[in-house]
Parts: sequence; structure tokens; C-alpha cells
Amino acid sequence: MTITRRAALAAPALLAVPGLARAQTRWQLASPYPDGNFHTRNIREFCTDLEQATGGKLQVQLHSNASLLPMPQIKRGVQTGQVQIGEILLTAYSNEDPFFDADAVPFLVSGFAEARKLAELQRPYIEARLGRQGLSLLYTVAWPAAGFYTQVPLASLDVLKGSRFRTFSPLTNRFAALVGANPVLVQQAELAQAFATGIATAMVTSAQTGVDTSAWDYAKVFTPATFSMTKNAVLISRRALEGLPADQQTALKAQAKKAEDRGWAMAEEAQKAAEARLAEKGLTIGTVPPAVMAELKKIGETMTEEWVQRAGEDGRKLVDALRAG
Repeated sequence: MTITRRAALAAPALLAVPGLARAQTRWQLASPYPDGNFHTRNIREFCTDLEQATGGKLQVQLHSNASLLPMPQIKRGVQTGQVQIGEILLTAYSNEDPFFDADAVPFLVSGFAEARKLAELQRPYIEARLGRQGLSLLYTVAWPAAGFYTQVPLASLDVLKGSRFRTFSPLTNRFAALVGANPVLVQQAELAQAFATGIATAMVTSAQTGVDTSAWDYAKVFTPATFSMTKNAVLISRRALEGLPADQQTALKAQAKKAEDRGWAMAEEAQKAAEARLAEKGLTIGTVPPAVMAELKKIGETMTEEWVQRAGEDGRKLVDALRAG
């Protein structure tokens, strides 16, 4: 009897074995963030909830801390099927399309409520762009609001002028230029070393990033300013999604919505906890004087108009809808 013939005869017997009758799908998920980060804790809970909701038929293995793919390769990894789901920082892909950068425009939103509204308004534009690349958007979650890390209180913009200002995107580069700072590109993992060696002397990023990089070792003042509230996006391969049975697709979308709501709540908690941790470790938590905030918002207006010029008619519609209240 041939091997093929044997396999054919054995197949019904295999189906009779308990546990094998249920078809199981096992996916891979790549995330660049460490296990302690709230985004990672949220997505791990999403994976657990999804497995439970599908009775174990759909399992997702999380590879956190860039252990499988580094951030710049994650989106492409989902497109090519290397992984089925990936988590990215949207603004990191702004070179592909300005709509991936809308949430990084300085002072476009004033807090979590407006940031969530922007996310909802932005979603159809993001979905359309991802759809053309064989991707679907599962959910987005904001980072805590970005503020300034400096060596002295932010009494005026002169504190930033002439500084070696750490940047991580085209928009932070542009902001540095508008305040008269010298932009220096530094990855998060290299922040402490960059400040210790004088490569960087100031930056704008979230309180969470300050905690993750022990900012108390290299900065003296953190000034919350709601500079921007960038978002992580969790993407899925359209082919993988559509290959699921209808009930599993429904369960996946329901758990994604649950993870989105939970993630936004976690972001608010993380902001408070991170600022408290920075203060506990010795950083002064500053405030932005009204005159300085007026100057910052003027720069924000300039950068918003520049972004609209790049994004075109859709960009104007997005900003107008956000401002419509």
C-alpha cells in the first residue's frame, strides 16, 4: 500500500481523535514594545480573549519587544504573510502617506477626548490606504500625551532654541527647526546614552517613554504639554482575515473593539502613573506658561497647514471635521 493510500485511509480515524476534530488556526503577532508596556499588556489580553471567544480554534502567539521583527519591518511582514498581525506606531510610516502622521501634528488635539475623536475621523482614511496594501485595521490606541524633557524649566522657547533636540520623525524634525533647535535623530533605546554624551540635551516625548528609559538619569524637568498623542495601530493581513470562518471573523472584530476601548483607558492610567513615577524619581513636573503655550500653538497652526498641504483635500476634510466640535 502506498504512503498516499495509507494517509487517505487514516484520515477518518484522525478526525475521530478528541481535539483533532476542531480545526485550529495558529497565527503570529509581532510587536516592537516591551512586555511591561501597557500596549503590550493590552495586546496580550486581546490574544487571550480571542482564543477564549473562538473556543481555542484561533490562537495568536505574541512576539513582543521586537523579538521577531523590528518596528520598520513589521508592516511589511504582515503584507507578505511573514506574520498575520502586527503592531506599529502609525507615524513611523508617514513617509508612505501623510495620513499615517495626522496624530503627530503638534497641538492638533488637546487631550484624550479629542485624540479619540481624531482616531475615529482618521480611521476610514487609514482603512482605505491599508486596504490597497492588502491590510485591514483592527484597532488603534493612543500613547500618553507628549511633553518636554529639559534641564531647566520651560520658561520660554529660548530653552529649546539652540538645544540639541532629539527627534524621531519628520514632524519632530520640522518642529525643532521652527523653534531654532538643532535636530538629532535618536532611537528610544539610545536615549540615555545620547543625553549622557551630550548628543541630545532636550526632547519631546511621552511620560511613558521617560519611565521606560529612566529619564531621571539624564533630564531634570518634564513639562506635560499635550504636544501630540500618537497612536499605535494593530494591523491584520486581509488574506488571513478573510480566510477565517465567518464566526471567527466576527469574534476577532469584537475582541479588537474591546481591546481598543480597554487600551484607551489604559493609556489614560499610564499617563497619570508615568508622570507620578517621574516625580517620584526626582524630575520636576513643570507647567507651560500661557505666553509660551500661545507660541507653541502658533507653531502648531503652521505645522497643521503644512500637513494639510501634503495630505490634500482629504486632509482638509479631516482637520475641519475635528475642529467642527
